[in-house]
Amino acid sequence: MAAEAAFYPPNPAVTERAHVKSNEEYKEMYQRSIDDPDSFWSDIADGFYWKQRSTNKHSENLDVRNGRVEVEWMKGSSTNICYNVLDRHVKSGSGSKVAFFWEGNDPADSSKITYEELLKEVCKFSNVLKGKGVKRGDRVAIYLPMIVELVIAMLACARLGAVHSIVFSGFSSDSLAERILDSQAKILITSDGVYRGDKLIPLKDIADGAVEICQKANFELKHCVVVRHCIERMNKDRTNGVANGASSTDAIKWNQSLDLWWHDLMDGADEWCEPEWLDAEDPLFMLYTSGSTGRPKGVLHTCGGYMLWAATTFKYSFDYHEDDVYFCTADIGWITGHSYITYGPLANGATSVLFEGVPTFPDASRYWAIVDKYNVSKFYTAPTAVRALMTFGTEPVKKYKRTSLQVLGTVGEPINPEAWLFYYNVIGDGRCSIADTWWQTETGGHMITTLPGATPMKPGAAGLPFFGIKPVIVNDKNEELHGPCEGYLCIKQSWPGIMRTLFGNHERYEDVYFKPFPGYYYSGDGCRRDESGYYWLTGRSDDVLNVSGHRIGTAEIESALVEHDSVCEAAVVGMDHELKGQALFCFVTLAAGIDFTSELAGQLKQQVRRKVGPFASPDYIQEAPGLPKTRSGKIMRRILRKLAIGSDDHGDISTLADPAVVAQLSKGRSLAIRVAAS
Repeated sequence: MAAEAAFYPPNPAVTERAHVKSNEEYKEMYQRSIDDPDSFWSDIADGFYWKQRSTNKHSENLDVRNGRVEVEWMKGSSTNICYNVLDRHVKSGSGSKVAFFWEGNDPADSSKITYEELLKEVCKFSNVLKGKGVKRGDRVAIYLPMIVELVIAMLACARLGAVHSIVFSGFSSDSLAERILDSQAKILITSDGVYRGDKLIPLKDIADGAVEICQKANFELKHCVVVRHCIERMNKDRTNGVANGASSTDAIKWNQSLDLWWHDLMDGADEWCEPEWLDAEDPLFMLYTSGSTGRPKGVLHTCGGYMLWAATTFKYSFDYHEDDVYFCTADIGWITGHSYITYGPLANGATSVLFEGVPTFPDASRYWAIVDKYNVSKFYTAPTAVRALMTFGTEPVKKYKRTSLQVLGTVGEPINPEAWLFYYNVIGDGRCSIADTWWQTETGGHMITTLPGATPMKPGAAGLPFFGIKPVIVNDKNEELHGPCEGYLCIKQSWPGIMRTLFGNHERYEDVYFKPFPGYYYSGDGCRRDESGYYWLTGRSDDVLNVSGHRIGTAEIESALVEHDSVCEAAVVGMDHELKGQALFCFVTLAAGIDFTSELAGQLKQQVRRKVGPFASPDYIQEAPGLPKTRSGKIMRRILRKLAIGSDDHGDISTLADPAVVAQLSKGRSLAIRVAAS
């Protein structure tokens, strides 16, 4: 067991105004949420609008041995989440408050929209959808960049009781078509295109490709609604020299029988639409997440429980207050954007920054320019982004004040201690609380984290369970482990935000999440609990390697590698080994000016031996000018596994932010240094 990490107490200035001001107060609230969950969540539900309120208690069966896995919270109560995140605030007098500051890819592009304005736009698009035949229970596919129309579209669906299926605007035609076909979506909403930095992503062209695939599968969409976002620049940038006065469809193909302009449909639409009152257990949205078989899983969340979970986790994890300005850098195409850009913040009446661009355009200080521009107090990003910004040093950060920042959050993967310390000391100037949130698409919101004003922080540790969450660590025999231990992370009882099923495939839902460890929700993550009861995520179970009988989390090895001054980022995968079971293949991105040599490779090997143990010694180390990542920052380890064994079959790489990285790594495979015997 690793030695205890140092504690970092919350800043007294954060604690002074916090909703939860001490660890003792947290423990008291937590215990109540575990012992009497129905009363705990009923009290929270009192703060929302319900057309009808049921007295039903929650029910659950998480044990496949006892029959069908089912979870219900507040069944029989009726509400509408769109009403709760918009109408409720307008009626209370907050209609003039800014809901979103929109910050475009180009720093010169910005706008804002108030709660009252957002409600009118949502009502108008709700009426547009109704006019096109969309009704309660229908699925609507949304393939949009980070623009206000994305929020409007998803809330319009929620207002009507239609189920939105948002597809990240970096996915390929094949991936988009697969999700449309699986969900049987009635309408597709997209835009002409989007610029990320200087790169054009031709969304309409990609959507057209998906439509063609659907047609070949004998599935016909009713309509494709297109937002006019950047077509003027697209026309100018076309290499065939389209004149400035060209028609509005020169840069994109147009199908007169299918395609409709968003602005034409919205022109003259009624500004009021009565919300559809839905049961708490009616579906709200579906969101596809990757499966181990490669087939995406349509995770389904419901109205009432998800609303309570997203709102409550946002309030407490970020310690949100009415005067805060909140900035989440994620894309709404992922669950982080659903819960912590749209539903969670709006449910709390928050003012947020909606950011279309990338952190390094036009330079590596973009985030901090935005923080100062809007006086952001709560900031949420991925460890991948923090590590990437570390490579530019402190100057891009220090050129901006950032004095408004109070809470810094991380999401998406475990944050290594070195990145945590850069986040804390450089970005936060040693005065901000860090909330390293662990959760999943399937959980709907935060599960393990620290509370900004109450919980002492440990660099690299996720922290303690959120209210209502009862985590357990089990071994291969499905036995609960107690005290300091390491094993598989499971959850022992349900919570309001847990997904209810996989769309159209409840059997797979049970197989993936409840059969591996009967009686528990299985997270798929490895985890360590330390002497203080803090949880440390060690990587996905499929990223947990077995070397000479030792289970090694890739996150631990990667953390050890990046502790070396020469390494900015690392990714580790396993490859078959005749004697050890699996050998460790390490990809390392080096700091500027550092040469990859046998001497450096030997140092990195010793670093891992020292930090993790001799059993974790790397076998191969390869220099990686970049790593294959999706545009959300997720490392595609299946590609790295192929590269490690020298395979040329890399699979689909269309979703990568920079597909060219794969060719570079493949070419560099022969230069990997074998350090196992050195």
